[in-house]
Amino acid sequence: MKWFLVFLLSISSIAANAQSADWRVTKPTWTQQDEQSFGDFISRLGAAVERRECDMVDKCMRSGANPYYPTDPAGLRYFADCADLPYFLRSYFAWKNGLPMSVESSVSARPVPGNSGDVRYTPFGNYVTGRFDVLSRNSAGRTFDSWNDFWGSILRTKYPNAVSLLNGTLTDVTYSASYRMMGVEDGTLFTDYYPVKIDREGIRPGTVIYDPNGHVTIIYKVTDDGHVYYIDAHPDNTLTSGMYNQKFERSNPYQGAGFKNFRPLALVGAKVDSNGAYVGGKIVGAKNNQLASYSLEQFYGNSPDPAGDWLKGQFLYNGKPVPYYDYVRIKMASGTLRIDPLQDMRSNVNDICVSLKDRVVAVDTALKSGVQNKSHPDRLPLNIYGSDGEWENYATPSRDARLKVSFMELLSSSKDAIQRYKVGDPTIIYNGHNLPQDLLKTYQTESRACQITYTNTSGRPVTLDLEQIRQRLFDMSFDPYHCAELRWGATNSQELSSCRDDATKQAWWRQERWLRYQYERTYDSRMDYSLSELNGPKPGAGIANPPDVDIVKYLNNPKLIGTPASQE
Repeated sequence: MKWFLVFLLSISSIAANAQSADWRVTKPTWTQQDEQSFGDFISRLGAAVERRECDMVDKCMRSGANPYYPTDPAGLRYFADCADLPYFLRSYFAWKNGLPMSVESSVSARPVPGNSGDVRYTPFGNYVTGRFDVLSRNSAGRTFDSWNDFWGSILRTKYPNAVSLLNGTLTDVTYSASYRMMGVEDGTLFTDYYPVKIDREGIRPGTVIYDPNGHVTIIYKVTDDGHVYYIDAHPDNTLTSGMYNQKFERSNPYQGAGFKNFRPLALVGAKVDSNGAYVGGKIVGAKNNQLASYSLEQFYGNSPDPAGDWLKGQFLYNGKPVPYYDYVRIKMASGTLRIDPLQDMRSNVNDICVSLKDRVVAVDTALKSGVQNKSHPDRLPLNIYGSDGEWENYATPSRDARLKVSFMELLSSSKDAIQRYKVGDPTIIYNGHNLPQDLLKTYQTESRACQITYTNTSGRPVTLDLEQIRQRLFDMSFDPYHCAELRWGATNSQELSSCRDDATKQAWWRQERWLRYQYERTYDSRMDYSLSELNGPKPGAGIANPPDVDIVKYLNNPKLIGTPASQE
């Protein structure tokens, strides 16, 4: 009898542990309230990242920002890169709330001329060729071949194992190619995402942003003045935050760039078991005509070109055409948009500062791996922006390109604000007497307040402020085989004195300047050059001179001083 009681207790213990990982669908349909709750979940995580309470996916998921963590079973692995993050968070939320989940399990390049190569970067996008549904199966009526098979059936749950699914199955089949489609397909092989209207109903916490250069983020906050903030993951499992701006490119609609929401799912044809869970059935996605926020506006404009040319589509506001990024800002503002140029300067500098601090984490991770102590490979990867292995894990070309675009936008937005002010644009709110100089003072104050510290090869801290970073922006190496000093753009002999890179590595740093000057990420260009071959810009790889990011020089120009036209 005693052995039998022990046996029963063992079965109960195993069953209890298994049950904690069960994915039981108890709510067969994603409702509007579920979407709101999912957005709230993302907002909590994003706020924790913004406050720098956590900077890794695993740390954030194990923190107080995740209300579900106390119920997580042992063995759950919290890991995601940029493309995995939205799927991981959506699947995790669905499991915790008893909701159905389905993902694209395979995609192929759309069969049109010239649309070939890596499906992550197809010129004319992809389409869904397979789906994976998270479903429970009932084993009633099953016959068993042996006693072992019988006892195994008792110990084995009929519900999907969430730990196994989240640890690999769901994210293994999805990658950035899964986002590279417009989202118009809503049949049996429906897309996971659908494109949304540019407004505060369509773009909200939980909305995904896809950059056609291969980066994916998820929105956690939209401010009253129209700024959109996101979190994103990286191959080293770091979790960062940022602000939407021109570092996210537009492209032809078939690449699916821009804002998109998860398509709500429903489990149909299932039966309820004794535990109140739905078993069997199939998962269907909501049709586009059922989605209030479904829209192709971001691709073709709210005044599309009659001939269908997406580049000629216009974004009209109050009957007047405005640039796309301005249109997004206007539509995302709560009420009528009013722009305070000085506050915008603070927001833009803060966004850059966050990116710089995140870069510290990324470079430190590379240095801790010791990759900088290895000999430099004879050739660069086939493409420095989309690679694998050590380069994928520790290089920063994509991160650095977005940083360069942010500095470029800092300059262009200042020019735009000054020009608008001078012509009396009522959108601009400024009550001072010299906008360029006030912008400069704001920039200098904020840039001095933004300081990062890296550890040099000798183990000593080196502190730089944002303006110092701007001055060495195009000297900062994205190459993980370089010393810390070169990774942070040191050029003076005193700061470089601790670097131990040999003559070959230093030559690589000099020759890679063409690639560092480039701010547009090109994933379809050959870049696997040897040191001797990397003797200047190549087709699609590198440019001859860096773009202008000298905000100080521009704002110090005495010709900028002026009075708005409305006050002359």
